Parts: sequence; structure tokens; C-alpha cells
Amino acid sequence: MTWQPAPADPWVRDVNRGAVPLLSDEYGPPLDADDLLGEARARTGLDDFGDFDGGGFEEPLRVLVRALETEGRLNLLGRYEVRQQILRLLEVRLHLARYLGDDPGVLDEPIDAPLFVTGAPRTGTSILHALLSRDPANRVPESWEFLRPVPPPDPATRDTDPRIALVTRELRLTAMIAPGFDAMHERGARMPKECISAQAIAFRSEDFPGKFRVPSYAAWLASCDMGPAYRAHRVVLQVLQRRTGSAGRRWVLKAPPHLGTLDALFATYPDARVAVTHRDPLKVLGSLGSLLATIHATHSDAVDAPELAGTQVDFYADVLARYTTLRRDGKADPAVFHDSHYADFLTDPLGTVEALYAHFGLPLDDGARAAMAAYLADRPRGKHGAHSYALGDFGLDAEALRPRFADYQAYFAVPEEGGRA
Repeated sequence: MTWQPAPADPWVRDVNRGAVPLLSDEYGPPLDADDLLGEARARTGLDDFGDFDGGGFEEPLRVLVRALETEGRLNLLGRYEVRQQILRLLEVRLHLARYLGDDPGVLDEPIDAPLFVTGAPRTGTSILHALLSRDPANRVPESWEFLRPVPPPDPATRDTDPRIALVTRELRLTAMIAPGFDAMHERGARMPKECISAQAIAFRSEDFPGKFRVPSYAAWLASCDMGPAYRAHRVVLQVLQRRTGSAGRRWVLKAPPHLGTLDALFATYPDARVAVTHRDPLKVLGSLGSLLATIHATHSDAVDAPELAGTQVDFYADVLARYTTLRRDGKADPAVFHDSHYADFLTDPLGTVEALYAHFGLPLDDGARAAMAAYLADRPRGKHGAHSYALGDFGLDAEALRPRFADYQAYFAVPEEGGRA
């Protein structure tokens, strides 16, 4: 049986069939990069998009917009959402360029020994990142900070910043459109956010293929220099800490795609430390296929689930193979990496965190440990419902797939998981 999206609410069907004329008139016309650039300038009253990432953002922007228009199969809500996202990113670039012009010293802000959480998606990266955010010694970016970083948060008003409400509306739209989405991947303005959102400011980010069908953009992204994406990411961190400094707190960051771009990561953050999570790749692919198909279905009425899942098989087979080679061939200092298993995290999450801290020589006091335990107690598995999926829903066969990941599983001793999720 092929995956099918859950039935949409009546209001979603009405909007996408054009029953709301104002929306259909505004968001029905084709996307155009020059129009988006002009609208961002008009909205902000600013003109300089800056070159703080040193890579030129217009080429990937145009590749992305062309792919969205010719390959995206967007419905009306999809057009609305991607247009708003691109405009937000362009406005953030304009504001960042203005902020750096007014305060060039921000580029001297040190980002010392950041800790990156990565691994294939659905391997526990999000819950590990959330647990690490409970330690007051860690500085974890919240969604509203990565999506709207300028001006830097004011410690006196950080909990009431009006940008929180703006980002809440943006992030919750997917959950409003897709029934059961929170059971797969809860999102909120005050929750930790993945680095791909900051990298998107350079328009070099897996955030776009994760939401939309853009194969030509994905191919361009796979072969491009990711240095600009990491430089944009660093500038965002520097801005976010401008009013608070870095003394006594370390940045703890997270995104699965980091595992495939470690060269660019270390070029930007030479003293970075990397925590890698591992899980049976076949469980990863089933869960990821379900998540991405659901997200894509909020933007398109013509989601090809087997095609989408197939791209993830190829992507992560390559990423995991390259990481295995990197570690086995001794091309990287093993002290820089900490590897953990999803199965161990399920049975002893605090033990996994303690092992990570011990590996990197970081202190973990009783207060931080208690805060992490309280966080886990408040978020039992299945709090938002069950997430069910099967490889067969996406045209994938376990026996055919297993050999592609055998070397990775053997090297990192990743156990197979039996049964249906």
C-alpha cells in the first residue's frame, strides 16, 4: 500500500481549490526572483543584501525559485508558505547587512568550541538537543532567534519579544494543515531550532528540499560550496550573543545535514565538537519518509512518496558511507566526535548525556541533570500521539536496502530494529 496523506480539513481544501479569491489572486501567479527581491526591499526600506557570507546568494535563490515553479507542484497554500519564507529570509539578509554596517564589531564576537549534534534524521538528535538545552551552561538557539535574529535578543525582554508570536504563526501552520504532524515532529517558537534555518539565509540549505519538491535545486546544493552557509550561520550566532557575550556559555547546535558537510563545518568552526547519533537506517528511512511526505503534502497535492523516499535512501547511504570512511581511515581526530546509539538513549537518556559530557571533558552538575530529568518526565514518548509508518508504504524493500548500509552498521555496531514502528 502506497503512502497517502491524512484527509485535509475542509478549510484547507477550500483554500487550495481557489475558494478564497484574495488568496488565489495574491499567491496564484508564478514565483519570480526579481519580484521577491523587490518586495523585500519595499517591505524593509533597505537596499543592501550584504555579502557577509561571501558566496553570493542570488544564484541559489534563482535556482530555488526556478525549481519551485517548474518542479514543485505547489498548491495555493504551498505557494503562500514558500513565498512568505523567501521574503522573510530576504528581509533578514537586509536587516543583517544593516546591523553589521552599524556595528561591525559584531564580527569579532568569539564562537568558542561549539558543540554540534548531528546524525541521520529520526535518530534522537532533536531530543538530545532539547536535553542539552536544559543545562544553563549551554546556549541553544530557539526557533524565533534563528528565524528572526535581528536585533539581538534583549535579556530584559527576551521572554516577551514580539518576534516569538510571529514565528509561532509561521511554524504552527504546518501542524494546522497536516493532522497528526505534532506526533511526528513538534515545532514551536520557543523550542530549539536546527541550523538549516540559519543556513537558509545564504539560500544553501537542506531546509528547502525537506519541504518542497525541488530536485534541480537539491542537485545544485549537493555540488555547491557550503562555506557561505556556515559563514552565514556564524554571523547569526555572533549577532544573537552580541548583548550577552559568550563568557561561561557554549553554543550547542543541531542539524542532521551537518554529517554530510563536516569539511565546511570545521573550516568555519575549527574547534567544534560533534555528537553523532546512530540508529538502524531502515527505521530511519521509514520514519523520515513518513515525515517528509507529510510536510510535502502541506505544500502540494501531488506528492510522489516513493520518489521522495528514494531520494533519501540515496542521500543518506552516501552520507553515512562517507562518515564511516572518515572515522575508519583516521582522517579526523576521534576526540572531536562522540557517537551514541538510539537504542541506548531510549533505555538510559541521562546516561547517554553523561557519557557525552565525559567524552568532551565537560562538567555536568546536579542542577542540570535534574532539569534534564524533569524535561523527560514532562514529555513522555507518544505525548502527541503515535507515529506509524512502514517501509512498504514508500515502495522500499528491507532486504534490498540492508546491504547498502551494512558497512556503516558493522563499523558503528548499530543494531537492527525489528517489527513495525
